[in-house]
Amino acid sequence: MTKAIRMYETGGPEVLRWEDVDPGKPGPGEALVRHEAVGLNFIDVYHRTGLYPLPSLPAVPGLEGAGVVEQIGEGVGEVSVGDRVAYAGIPPGAYAQARCIPAHRLVKLPDRIDLDRAAAMMLQGMTARYLLRGCYDVKKGDTILIHAAAGGVGSIVCQWARHLGATVIGTVGSEQKAEIARANGCDHPIVYTAEDFSARTREITGGAGVDVVYDSVGQATFMRSLDCLRPLGMMVSFGQSSGSVPPVDLGVLAARGSLFLTRPSLMAYTADRKDLLAHAEDLFEVVASGAVNIEVNQTYPLAEAARAHQDLEARKTTGSTILLPGD
Repeated sequence: MTKAIRMYETGGPEVLRWEDVDPGKPGPGEALVRHEAVGLNFIDVYHRTGLYPLPSLPAVPGLEGAGVVEQIGEGVGEVSVGDRVAYAGIPPGAYAQARCIPAHRLVKLPDRIDLDRAAAMMLQGMTARYLLRGCYDVKKGDTILIHAAAGGVGSIVCQWARHLGATVIGTVGSEQKAEIARANGCDHPIVYTAEDFSARTREITGGAGVDVVYDSVGQATFMRSLDCLRPLGMMVSFGQSSGSVPPVDLGVLAARGSLFLTRPSLMAYTADRKDLLAHAEDLFEVVASGAVNIEVNQTYPLAEAARAHQDLEARKTTGSTILLPGD
């Protein structure tokens, strides 16, 4: 018997319960993974509140983890017992000491990537990869705007985009977070509580606007993010920490210079195993080379996932956060 966080209903952090569970034996195509670390991500909050409904309840939330393969089911060829592995994406169930998961979602870890760092970087790092190489192919000379630049995805995007030769503008909520963003390669941190980020972005770019905006905030920033773009620029809305974006009149895209708009997800970009491996390999390369440093700035016992959710929603966290399953 092992333990896991289970939720029987949607709601606040208090719905997360630490309980005994039986992970079972891996079925055909599955592997049993004992977690060494579990990643904390804002999508976990969306699942907990019901904004993004889980397939059914009760359920174990969580989309990211790293550990060691303990058993494999019939027909598994992607991994072997004893492999160090990590994953990010569906199916949920990561908030557990051990779980069964489809083996085709697992990625073997290179020796130079430790398990704690892997759990902290897979979902956020592969998200950064599809943002920078999939939604819009960032190249030398481009200028980007990333919201929540001191957060998990933002910290990685700042470093990776700078590595690609882009100029990085980022929004943050405090001077302390501005320093974190600057240390991660953000050329122009903007404290959005002190100044209008759209006006400041126009000033930084000499009125031209940026090539692409990466917006995980949603309702509070969406329209002003469009105002930051150059004609034919790309708006990437990949989250909604401030609430859902209301219906948009597509005419505003034409009025602002024939803008492009996309609402992507990691699950779509890594649905095929070859794409999953390509994202992971690119991520491992930039981390191993030192171009991107994964900062695990907070750790919590998995049993205290509710407290971790409270801190995440209160904007008390920076960089990446992991949950430690314990014995």
